[in-house]
Amino acid sequence: MLAAQDDAAAARALLTPEAVRERCGNIYAAGRDEQLEHFQIVEHRINEAARFVLGVMRNNYPDLNIPYHARWRHFSAGGIERWQALKGRHDLDRRETARAAFELAITSVLLDAGAGAAWRYREVSSGQVLERSEGLAVASLALFEGGGFSADPARPLRADGRRLAAVTADELVAGFQVTGDNPLEGLEGRAGLLRALGAAIVSRDDICANGRLGDLFDYFAARAGANMLPARDILIAVLDLLGPIWPGRLSLGGIALGDVWRHRHGGGRGADAGLVPFHKLSQWLTYSLVEPLEEAGVTVTGLEALTGLAEYRNGGLFIDTGVLVPRHDAVTGLPHGPEDEVIVEWRALSVILLDLLADAIRRELGRTPEQLPLARVLEGGSWAAGRVLAGERRNGAPPITLLSDGSVF
Repeated sequence: MLAAQDDAAAARALLTPEAVRERCGNIYAAGRDEQLEHFQIVEHRINEAARFVLGVMRNNYPDLNIPYHARWRHFSAGGIERWQALKGRHDLDRRETARAAFELAITSVLLDAGAGAAWRYREVSSGQVLERSEGLAVASLALFEGGGFSADPARPLRADGRRLAAVTADELVAGFQVTGDNPLEGLEGRAGLLRALGAAIVSRDDICANGRLGDLFDYFAARAGANMLPARDILIAVLDLLGPIWPGRLSLGGIALGDVWRHRHGGGRGADAGLVPFHKLSQWLTYSLVEPLEEAGVTVTGLEALTGLAEYRNGGLFIDTGVLVPRHDAVTGLPHGPEDEVIVEWRALSVILLDLLADAIRRELGRTPEQLPLARVLEGGSWAAGRVLAGERRNGAPPITLLSDGSVF
C-alpha cells in the first residue's frame, strides 16, 4: 500500500511545470558535460539564435506588443478575425462566451498535431487556402460552429462529452477536406483523442458537472480567489482531466502520465527514474485558456511557471541555428517516434534552451520577464522563427522526421 501511495505521489509530482524544467534540466546538464549520445550543445550560439528570433519578432510585431502564444492567433490567419466574427453571429452572454471559447480552444488544440506537408484546407467563405496549424485551426472552428461537437442541434456552440465520445474519423475526413490527393497525417489518432476526451468529460462530473467541456471554465472561475488564478493550477487541472485520453502512454501508481517519456539522464529514482515530462499540448492549451479567462474577468497569475513547448518548430530552430548539433547521421537520416531517446533528448534540450533564448532576447531589449514573458517570446518569436528557417531549408518540414499518431506534435 505504501509503495502504491509513493508511486501515486511521484506521478502527481511529474504532472507539474516544475517537473518539466527539472527533468529537462537534468538532460541539459548531461549535455553540457558532453554525456549525451545524440546532440552536442553549442551554447555560445544562443546569442546568434536570439538575434535571428528578435529580427522575426520585430518583423511580425514592429511595436513588440506581442500577444500570448495561443491557439487564438491561428484563428486569425489571413487577416480575418474569425473568432470575433463568430461571436458576433451568436448572442451569448459573458460566461457562455467563455465556455464556448474553452470548448473551441481545447478541441482545436487537440486536433492540431502536425498536418504534414501535403494537406491544405480551402475556406469556403473567404476562398483562402490554408495549411498546417492555421488550416487545422480554421477547419476546426468551422466544425465547432457547425455543431460538430454539440449534442444539441439548437445550440451548436458546445462540446458535449457524449457527442465527442461518438466522433468518427469519417466526420473529420469531411470537416478537414481529406482526400487521396489531400492527405492529413494522424487522422485516426485525432478522432481517437476526441472520443477519449468525451469519455473523460462524462466520467469527471467533479470538473465537468453538466457533461460539457465548457464546465471547465466554471470550475476555474469558482477557484479564482479574488478573481485571480495561478497558471500552474490551470495546467495541473488540465493534466488531471486530460491524462487518460492519451493513447499508449505510461502510468505510475494508477495515474496516467500523458506526455512523459524515458531518457537515461532524466533523473529521479525508483519507479520514476528516467521519466521526463513535457506536457506540450497541455501547456499550449493552458496558454490558450488565459485569454478567455481574462476576458471573463479572471486574472491569470504566475504565467512564468509554465515552460516552453517541446515541439518541432522550437526544436528545429535550435538545430537550424547550430545551437544543437546532431552527433550522428541517424538523428536526421532516420524517422523517429516520440518514445525514441533521440526525440526525448531533442525535446528536453529545447525546453531549457527556450528559457536561455528568452533571457538573451530580454537582455538585448532591456526587458524583464514580467515585461516580456516566455509566452510572448514563443509567439513572437521562437515558433515563428523555427517555421521561417524550416520553410527556407526544407519546404516547411522539420529537420528531424517524426512519426506521429496525431497526439504529440
